[in-house]
Amino acid sequence: MAQEIERKFLVKGEYKPSVVKHFRIIQAYLSSASERTVRVRIKGNNGFLTVKGIASKSGTSRFEWEKEISVEEATALIEICEPGLIDKTRFIVPEPSGLAFEIDEFYGDNEGLVIAEIELPSEDYVFKAPDWLGKEVTGDARYYNSILVKNPYKNW
Repeated sequence: MAQEIERKFLVKGEYKPSVVKHFRIIQAYLSSASERTVRVRIKGNNGFLTVKGIASKSGTSRFEWEKEISVEEATALIEICEPGLIDKTRFIVPEPSGLAFEIDEFYGDNEGLVIAEIELPSEDYVFKAPDWLGKEVTGDARYYNSILVKNPYKNW
């Protein structure tokens, strides 16, 4: 079992010249309870089932378990998920220390929202922030995908 440590930021500038790969993500939630979320995701040609625990006080870390499943299984599970769907394209941008930023451009009810995340080896890890990185929103629950399904960006 793993501990996910990540920070989230809004994107304020042009990052696409640095993108090394991208893929479409469709996801929905079997459970979006604040104590635990159970997510079903189709990422490119793969399916995933993910369980996430409650976030730390800072919002930086939380328990995460993920299992790859077939796209057919993921598609069937999405049919019984809670209402709402996250539809986004994820862009991967390398960070100089060897880590990578994952930038999500959202569609549908979350159109116009662009968030960058970076997974870190520790909560106090220092990384070089690129010029396009905007305001930090780590720990702001409005930006959790499980909340964006219920209260999309268009309603803000």
